[in-house]
Formats: sequence, C-alpha cells, structure tokens
Amino acid sequence: MTRCSELDDQELISLLIQSDHAAYTEIYNRYWQTAYRAALNVLKDEDTCLDIVQDVFVWLWNNREKLAIISLKPYLITAVKFKMLNVIRNGKFKEEAIKVMQASEISLSFIENSIEVKELKSIIEQFTETLPEQAKKIFHLSRNEHLTHKQIAEQLELSEKTVKNQINISLKRLKTSLGRMSFWVIFIF
Repeated sequence: MTRCSELDDQELISLLIQSDHAAYTEIYNRYWQTAYRAALNVLKDEDTCLDIVQDVFVWLWNNREKLAIISLKPYLITAVKFKMLNVIRNGKFKEEAIKVMQASEISLSFIENSIEVKELKSIIEQFTETLPEQAKKIFHLSRNEHLTHKQIAEQLELSEKTVKNQINISLKRLKTSLGRMSFWVIFIF
C-alpha cells in the first residue's frame, strides 16, 4: 500500500474523489498552512483565517465526488481568496484589508487574473450568450453593471419581481451548466 505522502497531487485528487480519507488528510496537511498564510497576509486575523481555511477544506470533502480540479494548490488558494473576498465584502475587514492590500501592493487584479477565474469568466460569458435576449440584458445589468433590481426594472420598464425571477432563473441555469465548477458560483455571486 502506497503512503499518501509519496503521491502527487493528481493521485491524491483521484483518491479523494473515491472518498479516501487518508488522501484528504494528506491534502489538508500539505496545503492548510499555505492557504492560511494567504488569508492571514490580507486579513491579519488568525481566527477568521482559520475559519476560512476550515470552510474551504470542509467544502472540499463534502463535494469530493463532484470535483474537477486540474491543479490542487492554485485551486485551494483561489478558493481561500474568494472566501476572503466574501468576508471583506460583508464588511467585517473591509477597511483593514484595503489598507493591507495598498501597503503590500496586492491588488484584486491578481485574483481576477488567476487561471481559474479567467476560465470561469469565460464559461459565464459563453453561458450568458445562450440566454434569451431579455434575460441576457437583466443578467448583464445585475452582474456586470451592479445595478439593483429596482434600477434594472426602471431601466427596462419591468417589474422588480420579473427582474428578480429572471436573475434567479439565470443563476440556477448557470449553476447547472457549470456542473462540477458550480462551487465557484458561491464566491462570485
């Protein structure tokens, strides 16, 4: 029997998908500190960073059978970065994180330019093109122009309820079309 510490990432991913707990433990042992340091460099709060890393690894185990990971370390780091963005977006660390990013010259463009994000953006753009014309406009105004439901309704002369329903339908279709990559929808929207 091969020891998991001797396996490369692709072998570990294959075993993880088959619910191999030893492979999961090895992935955790191999990457938790790297993921934690990535979060700590921005948020500077040990407890929150540990929570973020734990959430990512719990999600990894719970969704192991649906994974489509090409490169494990970048995947985990990107997942941690998106979780951090959610924490920052929700306001708890917004001011501190902005100061840290400015001081260390970390920019959101780094996150936005990662391979996984570029691939996901491409998939979302392709998906958007398949939407009916009205749904496409609503989705674009919501996700790219960051307009509220009310603003979209006024601009397109629709009811707010119609706008909300169209966005929900589009997001459900997007999640379905992403399949194994649907994990990232949590972080984007």
